[in-house]
Amino acid sequence: MEQYEPDRLSAAQVAAVRRSFRNGRAALSRRSLLRASAGGALAVGGLGVLSACGIPPAARTSGVSSEDHSAKEKTVAFSNWTEYMDVDDSGKRHPTLEEFRKRTGIAVKYTEDINDNVEFFGKVKPQLAAGQDTGRDLICVTDWLAARLIRFGWVQKLDASNLPTAYANLSQQFRSPDWDPGRAYSYPWTGISTVIAYNRKALDGEEVTSVSDLLDNPRLKGRVGFLSEMRDSVGMTLLDMGKDPGRFTDDDFDAAIARLQKAVDKGQIRRFTGNDYTSDLTKGDFAACIAWAGDVVQLKADSPDVDFVIPDSGYMTSTDNLLVPNKSRHKTNAERLIDYYYEPKPAAELAAYINYVCPVDGVKAELARIDEDAANNPLIIPDREMAAKSRAFRSLSSKEETAYEEKFAKLTGA
Repeated sequence: MEQYEPDRLSAAQVAAVRRSFRNGRAALSRRSLLRASAGGALAVGGLGVLSACGIPPAARTSGVSSEDHSAKEKTVAFSNWTEYMDVDDSGKRHPTLEEFRKRTGIAVKYTEDINDNVEFFGKVKPQLAAGQDTGRDLICVTDWLAARLIRFGWVQKLDASNLPTAYANLSQQFRSPDWDPGRAYSYPWTGISTVIAYNRKALDGEEVTSVSDLLDNPRLKGRVGFLSEMRDSVGMTLLDMGKDPGRFTDDDFDAAIARLQKAVDKGQIRRFTGNDYTSDLTKGDFAACIAWAGDVVQLKADSPDVDFVIPDSGYMTSTDNLLVPNKSRHKTNAERLIDYYYEPKPAAELAAYINYVCPVDGVKAELARIDEDAANNPLIIPDREMAAKSRAFRSLSSKEETAYEEKFAKLTGA
């Protein structure tokens, strides 16, 4: 394990957090996102833990566990994002969780109490830093926070003997991120792809196949959108420049920022957005934009003019990941729940509801029984060609993250 890194947030990083609360991927529930009214505010508790000076530095522990009570206590506490689990028509039951309980006798205390990674980190950090139980056996966080928790030694190494299905069925695309080689500590809940979306009517005959088209085509001037999430917008730009977002240098990053700045200065980019690009895209205010695939799946169902393209240069993928915190009382039960969601049937039921990238191989036939269109949608089940174009943003040190967010904030005017 590395020496712990201080978690003091710069002014730019705090601005990025607030941006996420307002309109980033965390701002609205995934399922209700496209039906939400414009300008709806997210009531977020815990923002007070952040300030321009940042949250207190982390104390690193040694990766402690506790006595596993799974055999005697048939329960598991699972914290997840809002609207990130299948529900029945009543909106009150989670069929896959019910099936898990019936099969195993393990009751899942399921709570959707994660609104944003940084907010959630602030919520659980005091207990983790003190080596105390968070009251959670399983959590779901985005890859950069998963990397931080692993680096601090605050999550437990998984027992491979309890995860035979997960190990066998994990898609190759997600098997070995640089922050958790071989998935010793985590398994992905879902993948989040960043692609180019466009409004066919607004393009008026123009062709968009690359990020270069967004940045350089004068006929799209003022009708292009990029995301307010640094890793997505810079990552897609790096790919277009022939650079690997998993191996770039400071000079590469600066070159990508300069390229985006040029497009901002000449009025090519209309604005940097969070999820609110969906309204601009459907209305035609954006002819094309950088977008999240889960949104595009739902937009296409309601807006026939909206479609997407995967650039030849590649596209960005991140993951939301399942981890077992230190001092969890029910580690084995948590591992059994992870393994269950790597079976094709529950994985298909989940994918049919949330519409994000399914990380489970062999799920297509099961998904086709539920929703044939979803099964044939490469934004949910990537084919081999699409999976090969997937790239992840490399892990950043605290120093790099601060510097990069500062530069990106200056670019976007945050």
